[in-house]
Amino acid sequence: MAIRIALRRTGLTRAMIAGLALTLALSARVVPAARAQTPPDPPIATAADPKAQELSGRKLELRGMQDTIDASGDQRRKIESEIALIRTDRAKLTAALLDASGNVSDAERRIGEAEARLETLTGSEEAIQRSLTARRAVIAEVLAALQRMGRRPPPALLAAPEDMLAAIRTSMMLGSVVPEMKAEAEALAADLQDLLQLRASIAAERDGLAGDVQKLRADRLRLAALVEARQSALAAAEQALGAERNRVAELAKQAASLKDLIARMEAEVAAAARGAAEARKADEARKNAIAAPPPDGRLKTALAPFKDPGRLAPATAFIETKGLLPLPAAGSLRRSFGAPDGFGGAEKGIMIATRNEATVVSPSDGWVAFAGPYRSYGQLLIVNAGQGYYIILAGMERINVNVGQFVLAGEPVATMGDGAAKTAAAIAIGAAEPVLYVEFRKDGAAIDPGPWWVKPELQRVRG
Repeated sequence: MAIRIALRRTGLTRAMIAGLALTLALSARVVPAARAQTPPDPPIATAADPKAQELSGRKLELRGMQDTIDASGDQRRKIESEIALIRTDRAKLTAALLDASGNVSDAERRIGEAEARLETLTGSEEAIQRSLTARRAVIAEVLAALQRMGRRPPPALLAAPEDMLAAIRTSMMLGSVVPEMKAEAEALAADLQDLLQLRASIAAERDGLAGDVQKLRADRLRLAALVEARQSALAAAEQALGAERNRVAELAKQAASLKDLIARMEAEVAAAARGAAEARKADEARKNAIAAPPPDGRLKTALAPFKDPGRLAPATAFIETKGLLPLPAAGSLRRSFGAPDGFGGAEKGIMIATRNEATVVSPSDGWVAFAGPYRSYGQLLIVNAGQGYYIILAGMERINVNVGQFVLAGEPVATMGDGAAKTAAAIAIGAAEPVLYVEFRKDGAAIDPGPWWVKPELQRVRG
């Protein structure tokens, strides 16, 4: 009776004591909750029908695979019928491409952010579990002390007044020990509550991540079909495509630098030469414009071209698109322009670590001056943006456009790999994931691409 009164006075409730016991049991196992919730193994088959049970399992597995194949086939047929309606309309096809690539980029960004949050939550959960495990000895001592006090309670003064000295000694001991026990119990209860909330948050993040991954698969399927439709239409109109590709590969072997490569391409490859001529024509038409727009209307004029998917040439000068261009891929910025390159020099571009198989879009309108493998760059894409500006993208696994083709800002042009093939950029920063290298050039010299990016997009990449 006296021990109960003393515990109540110090604030150590039954719930706290029960929490101590629960914490001791919980900290004894560091395995994740997901493993603990694994359903029990199915009953062992009897020796009489092992083949029947194996056959039944195979049928269920086959049925699940067939359902998945049917669903994928239905989705592809739906996409193909949609593409058939817009194949002959270039503007509609390009608009669908831009919409699909935007959806894919958004999904990849959301998945990356969710994975980062999930990693943080998992780290917090592991930290709490390690803390509980480290305090197992303290919890055991507290529970043992409570158990001993329960077996040998202090004497009650009303029943045995002659034991007043023992009662006073017990009261003094409880007065010094119980406050520490109360503080420890409250700390452990708070840790337990945090652990439960973390596990609920982790479960919610995993559910959301699974939904985003499912949507990303569907968006990538639609994007791949649209890209295939676009390129098949272009290939049908290009008779000398095979010979051009062979010439591009030969020039890539001979070129000593990117500047040399661009010059050789535009001088010796017909498709690249046409693209360069179109770029010069667009620059000349812009110079011959009757009047420049007023300063207040410049932003509106620069934004308007991005809303016209049917354009065949940039409707504004590249220099006027500062602060308007989208980043070519969602990811994290690993190295900035001008940062030390590790070899005594400075970086001429930026490096973005992306997800596996991330979609790469063209940052700007322009004509493809080169598309193919080049030295340690991996797959290299060069876009002629006009006025002597060139955009270089490197490190992709697959390029989806041809030399001489006009591409729009935000239009899908390539796909990243899984990081297995190491490019010079990936080796330079020691990255395990795919790394996209982006470089802007003006009249053969590298320039800082920072002023051209849309500021909210740059903040997302830096985050």
